[in-house]
Amino acid sequence: MGGGPSAGRGRAVRYRLIPAVVVIAFTGSSSPPAHAQWAVYDGANHVENVLIAARTLQQIDNQITSLANQAQMLVNQGRNLASLPLSTLSTLQSTISQTTALLAQAQNIAYSVQSVERQFQQAYTSVSSGMSDSALFSQAQTRWQNSVGGFEDALKLQARVVGNIPSDSSAMTQLVSASQTSTGALQAAQAGNQLMALQSRQLSDIQAELAANGRATALQQARDAATEAESDAQYQHFSQHDAYEPGTVSMFGGSGN
Repeated sequence: MGGGPSAGRGRAVRYRLIPAVVVIAFTGSSSPPAHAQWAVYDGANHVENVLIAARTLQQIDNQITSLANQAQMLVNQGRNLASLPLSTLSTLQSTISQTTALLAQAQNIAYSVQSVERQFQQAYTSVSSGMSDSALFSQAQTRWQNSVGGFEDALKLQARVVGNIPSDSSAMTQLVSASQTSTGALQAAQAGNQLMALQSRQLSDIQAELAANGRATALQQARDAATEAESDAQYQHFSQHDAYEPGTVSMFGGSGN
């Protein structure tokens, strides 16, 4: 290509101008140099911030878990303090009252030390040969009535105890079911206490029945003993009369030989 020496000098001038333009572009034309606003990335600081945030989230999660556990504990405490909705106390008390009233209706000789002493003194231990036949018969009649009444009282009480079996079975079923489905310790304990109360009432029924049977047996044994004493008294009373002496009896106005 043409141009000669003048052309070569022109290219040299253009080449020398390029660095100057680059310098001006970076440093500014005529204004004083300013500090560059570069965003510096600190990797170690970023990692530390992430770890701090993770630890904070973990602490928050632990607090939430702790609050949930405390809430569940309060719920469990509420269940443990919940009262059993089923109560058989009134039924048990009513049954015991009925049995007690039946015992109080004991005929002739009550379940009382004073009554036993008085009745035995009057009808069982006062038999003597000096008593009249009517007095002996009256005492024997009293002893017979006492024995019959004692056995009748025992039979009534036995009927009452047997009649309690269906209601006892129903109460036991309800209490066992309530114990098995209880929501807390208090309900389970109350169900167990009521089962023990039911058992105690059944034991009191057995005790009352044994007392009634023993009373009837004792009255009969006392009657047998008094009967023996009465027989001895009658024999002694009869033996006190003079012996029979044969004699002559006149019949139809005639004289005997």
